[in-house]
Amino acid sequence: MRIFIAGAGAVGTHLARLFVDSDHEVVLMDEDEEKLNQMESHLDLMTRVGCMTSLEDLKEADVSSADLFIAVPPYPDMSMLACILAKKLGAGTTVSRVNNSEYLLPENKEYFRQLGVDEIIYPEQLGAKEACDSLKLVGISQLFESSDGRLVLAVIKIKGDAPLTHMPFSDIDAERKERYNIVAIYRDDTTIIPHGNDQLQDGDTCYFITTRENLPLILADAGKEIVTVNNVMIIGGSRIGKRIAVQLEQNYNVKLIEINRDKSIRLANELEKTLVIHGDGRNLELLKLEGLSKMQAFIAVTDNSEVNILACQLAKKYGVIKTVAEVENMDYIPLAEGIDIGTLINKKVIAASYIYRYTLHAHVAYVKCLTSTNAEMIELVAQPSSKITRAPISQLGLPKELNIGGVIRGDKVLIASGNTQIQPYDKVVLFAMQSAIRKIEKLFV
Repeated sequence: MRIFIAGAGAVGTHLARLFVDSDHEVVLMDEDEEKLNQMESHLDLMTRVGCMTSLEDLKEADVSSADLFIAVPPYPDMSMLACILAKKLGAGTTVSRVNNSEYLLPENKEYFRQLGVDEIIYPEQLGAKEACDSLKLVGISQLFESSDGRLVLAVIKIKGDAPLTHMPFSDIDAERKERYNIVAIYRDDTTIIPHGNDQLQDGDTCYFITTRENLPLILADAGKEIVTVNNVMIIGGSRIGKRIAVQLEQNYNVKLIEINRDKSIRLANELEKTLVIHGDGRNLELLKLEGLSKMQAFIAVTDNSEVNILACQLAKKYGVIKTVAEVENMDYIPLAEGIDIGTLINKKVIAASYIYRYTLHAHVAYVKCLTSTNAEMIELVAQPSSKITRAPISQLGLPKELNIGGVIRGDKVLIASGNTQIQPYDKVVLFAMQSAIRKIEKLFV
């Protein structure tokens, strides 16, 4: 697939790396020639110097040959115009990143689609949803839904005394195998797709595919206690911080600390129930004064990844059980994972998840790129001609880089096993390394 990315900022360069690694033909366009030269020296892609809102520059860059056009400029409002122009010149699917939630209203999305913008993504809104979802069951680092929440991927750090620790997967009893599926392990910066003789170790990050009603069982098996969240502290009144407060303030006691005085006043006027405090979230005395030790959850979403990591580490030290950090610097993610920060939010990875499915030829319903691994959670729909339907899972000779977690068949939800035979039009939720994506497509087309 020929993919045209307009904008060589943080999101654009992350997408370029992702798509090059997946063997796509990538063209990266930006007005900053130095940025493009750096990318070209490290990645096998083409670059074009030019303005994404210039018809002449887009024509010269041959945008009409793009199967997928992605606009992710530093100023998101430019992205809508870039997509409209690219579609007019003959580009295929167009995707725009925005920073205005009004664009996502159904009537507005349809209007923009008529103009030529096929998909609109607002990473801050998606990141806020992930942060809020993570508070529903403390002990789960991340929770992702597929098939309207009928199947979920729960990411949990395993404690050394957990019932599952040091137990070969083949010894897990049949009742549990019907209630959850362990599809991956993250250990020592390596993603493992487990099989029968593999075992969980203390400190492993484990990926479970299950249903919501089985989450308490999984937490117990992972050595975690269920804790109810009542009090939440947020530092950082950014767009994502505000959206988190809006979503939480109806059900939780929320305090938001913002260092900028004018922004604090504006947030205090806009938020209904959140207590907004003007102050420096790095100030330990302020945090203690505002009741840090009484918080069950702490969310750090300033524009500084280091501050967010350190603030969450400090909150853990003072007894806060659930911490969430926005970490935009990809180099810091392994560090944050290693010191058990909790839930990590990265807008680049979130944007990639929603765009990546447009590069797949199979019938894809959902893709979630995961923060710390080079793997994805994917939901695909089996077709009558799909190879995946020809035999039970154990007899298909599936690549070792993937695990099928669950199947949605009409009103039924099935946790997959070796005896499961996938039928046409089943929704299949699987976990796969990026290296297996092309193999998966061949199974489902």
